Amino acid sequence: MSVYQDIGLKRVVNCCGRVTLLGVSTLSDEVAHAAVAGGQSYVVIEDLINRAGEIISRYTGGEDSCVASCASAAICLTVAGLISKGKKSIMDRLPDSAGLPNEIVLQKGHSIEFGAPMATMLRLGGGVPVEAGTVNEVVPEDVEEAINERTVALLYVKSHHCVQKGMLDIETMRNIAHRHQLPLIIDAAAEEDFRKYLAMGADLVVYSGAKALEATTSGFVTGKKEYIEYAKKQYHGIGRPMKIGKEGIMGLLKALDRYENKDREKEVKENLEKVRYLCEEINGIPGLKTVQIQDEAGRAIYRARVTVDTAVSDKKIEDINRELRAGDPIIYCRIEFLNLGKLDLDPRPMCEGDKELIVSRLKEIMKG
Repeated sequence: MSVYQDIGLKRVVNCCGRVTLLGVSTLSDEVAHAAVAGGQSYVVIEDLINRAGEIISRYTGGEDSCVASCASAAICLTVAGLISKGKKSIMDRLPDSAGLPNEIVLQKGHSIEFGAPMATMLRLGGGVPVEAGTVNEVVPEDVEEAINERTVALLYVKSHHCVQKGMLDIETMRNIAHRHQLPLIIDAAAEEDFRKYLAMGADLVVYSGAKALEATTSGFVTGKKEYIEYAKKQYHGIGRPMKIGKEGIMGLLKALDRYENKDREKEVKENLEKVRYLCEEINGIPGLKTVQIQDEAGRAIYRARVTVDTAVSDKKIEDINRELRAGDPIIYCRIEFLNLGKLDLDPRPMCEGDKELIVSRLKEIMKG
């Protein structure tokens, strides 16, 4: 029994991934202990934020870093910082930035919905999103011509949610930004390499703490010290309602330490074994077909993609998904491609016995 079953909620089998919808990740004993210990003592929060920034930067190669309650909050703090440049009179009026340089240029295929619209995160920080190009093609001129005296930054979103074809690459966006003396922000919330994007020339990179790191609910932005200082000051402005607690910060720092020493090759191998099991077993269920796929954004994440064999069954994939979610335990799959007849299973969050339970439940559904 989980603590959630104790209060009357169903157990969840997570084959969706490290997603906010399901609480992102589970905590290791070490991370949980660090969070509890952090919550049991007092500290000057500003000192902790500054010290945490120094420690995080050891893992990222950034000049400094700013902790946040999540990656979305880190985006808001970053945008507010770039608009206000830490000036109190501007901070006090945000997110109202009328009359100020406040535009954030991003490619149209990067203006995504990830549980909330990316544009909303920019607006919360006082930013005005400017979408360059079209949803399936952006050329350098689209971005160049979107830049004007009101532009404060360019944003590149590295995510499986983004349109993958026809978009400009990071290097091109970096070169355009720097040619115009503008910072390039990269939203790399779910990415697993915490040094890569700064090394590529980004000025600010945003990460989630609770995704690849499997930390407490948290996030951070890392990069150029001047910009990070602007972001930190927002805790005296729009950052106040999105502040992170001391326990969250300590859990994040412990997770970073653990992640540095994690055997990621072993983790990928174990996940591939689960995917292969799911593919083999589900392909043995009359009416279903399954193949192994890789994450759309190119990460070393592999999933099993389930479709209905229409020559054998008239079941609708939407009905299969509905029945999986209606059961006890609830089985949550990835549904980004449900309208195309595809249901994806991500093995990373699965617990012992989950993959067998999923196969058993699919057998029941297809017999019904």
